[in-house]
Amino acid sequence: MPSRLALFDLDNTLLAGDSDHGWGEFMVQQGLVDAADYGAKNDAFYADYLAGSLDMVAYAEFALAPLCQYSAQELNVIHAQFMQTTVIPMIAPKTQALLQKHREAGDVLVIITATNDFITAPIARYLNIPHLIATPTECIDGRYTGKLSGSPCFKAGKIDKLKAWMSQQGYTIDGACFYSDSHNDLPLLELVDEPIAVDPDAQLEARAIAKGWPVLSLR
Repeated sequence: MPSRLALFDLDNTLLAGDSDHGWGEFMVQQGLVDAADYGAKNDAFYADYLAGSLDMVAYAEFALAPLCQYSAQELNVIHAQFMQTTVIPMIAPKTQALLQKHREAGDVLVIITATNDFITAPIARYLNIPHLIATPTECIDGRYTGKLSGSPCFKAGKIDKLKAWMSQQGYTIDGACFYSDSHNDLPLLELVDEPIAVDPDAQLEARAIAKGWPVLSLR
């Protein structure tokens, strides 16, 4: 039998927090951006995300703009510090055990996240998750441009990205499970055979209860 897909949202699912918003806070704390202006805009975008009204392209370009001033080597150093101070402490207590359960079952582990691939690729490597589907960033001659290189991996866009990835990799959605905390992920949760709500927001929790989906906490 072919291996089934175990799909995981990242922020507020495997992580007990949001790496995208956390990156903005980290940039402020490190003095890499204007604290008052950038911090306020970062919080406003996050509020839009929680409300389900986020303009993902506008937010991604806001988050990516500061990267343009640094080389790849400089960004690697900055991101390594971000991992240590922000991301690793944010990993939910039961995350590693859940991932190991799926490895032992022979499942193919995939993070599928709206957060951009600059932020999330090192997180996927740290969690030893071999596949990442994320919002793609544009990088030319080794430097980020502050733009996306394709459409966001957000809401129904996650389905589009997943289908393209499965076509390339030779997998199908049959039997797949998907773990998420957010009502923004309802399109994909409705698609998979095994949707699981993880520390869900109020809207997702209500849908999960109504449909009889499992609800669990990794915290």
